[in-house]
Amino acid sequence: HVQLVESGGGSVQSGGSLRLSCIVEGYHDSTYSLGWFRQAPGKEREGVAVIGRDGSTTYADSVKGRFTISRDTAKATLSLLMNSLKPEDTAIYYCAADRWSAATIATMTPDYWGQGTQVTVSS
Repeated sequence: HVQLVESGGGSVQSGGSLRLSCIVEGYHDSTYSLGWFRQAPGKEREGVAVIGRDGSTTYADSVKGRFTISRDTAKATLSLLMNSLKPEDTAIYYCAADRWSAATIATMTPDYWGQGTQVTVSS
């Protein structure tokens, strides 16, 4: 059973940066795709960034050039570096894992979810 534990959320002013981290516990198969999703108040959950087993990455158009997803398979950790943050990035951010190794931002269907971490960007 895989458990995902996020950390690193917080409050920042517009233009600032934050790094989110996710520890993947019970991670026996490095073939999983990993990703970050977010949900803003009153909106549906949306994909932000996904990284496949081979390290290939895909991003939502709204974060391209500002966010960077990375994974450390040996340490079973996932990170999201968020730069040039905007108020519209305010949301709860969730770490997710998909047993399919080649998922993308368009195809990822998570089998496991973290509990979420709040990111608030003020103008």
